[in-house]
Amino acid sequence: AERLNITQPPLSQQIILLEKELGIQLLHRSKKKVQLTEAGRILHKRAEQVVELLKTAVDEVQESAEGIGGKLSIGSITSSGRSLVPDYTMRFHLMYPKVSFDLRQGDSLRILEFLDAGLIEIGLVRLPIDESRYNFIVLPQERMVAVSIPNVFPIEEKEELKLAQLENTPLLILRRYAPTISEYCRNILCVSDDVTPLLLWVRLGLGVAIVPESSINLLEGSPLLVRAIDTPAFTTTGAVIWLKKHSLSAAALHFTQMFLPK
Repeated sequence: AERLNITQPPLSQQIILLEKELGIQLLHRSKKKVQLTEAGRILHKRAEQVVELLKTAVDEVQESAEGIGGKLSIGSITSSGRSLVPDYTMRFHLMYPKVSFDLRQGDSLRILEFLDAGLIEIGLVRLPIDESRYNFIVLPQERMVAVSIPNVFPIEEKEELKLAQLENTPLLILRRYAPTISEYCRNILCVSDDVTPLLLWVRLGLGVAIVPESSINLLEGSPLLVRAIDTPAFTTTGAVIWLKKHSLSAAALHFTQMFLPK
């Protein structure tokens, strides 16, 4: 009663009402002292746990609202998921160590499906996108490169490559670039939505892959020969995107800000 800054009778009345509500005696009362019953000790223990749980819940909600806690759901095309995303998530994790991640991967179309379904908040995709539907931050342009292994389809690394030079070479390409590449080369061995199998086929000596430059990091340690393509001027551009009609969580907002030009 002293700690609550109230008189003793109202407190006793509250305890009596609680005992009536539970149908259990919580206190042994005598003229000399008052002691908890076994049921009272259990309730006291659980009450302390409930108070602590409530405090934890309030802290977590506040941290989530401030962007320093909670879960961040991201979708990324395969190449960025293994090269660009780890770099940014490492930096983000150092700033917000209490935020956990839910990462999904696929081609750009799949990432858009995840975003539209509300399964992710942020997507990393290749342009173009529907600018009327998505907010976006454009990432730096990236060169397209031809990748092979030594002694099978040797490509000298000293000079940049003209796409027409690969006209008679079995090519392994991503589906989104098929229209452009097909204008110069007809010998298409494989078209894929995912860059990883293309690079694996290169390692097996099946052909030359034409992929975004960052994707060569997927097979780090492999003896790959890489040549930039200069004719035509062949580049690709990525973007960080989110739905226009969706309010980003604080954590997602902090994450997107990392991609803004300094």
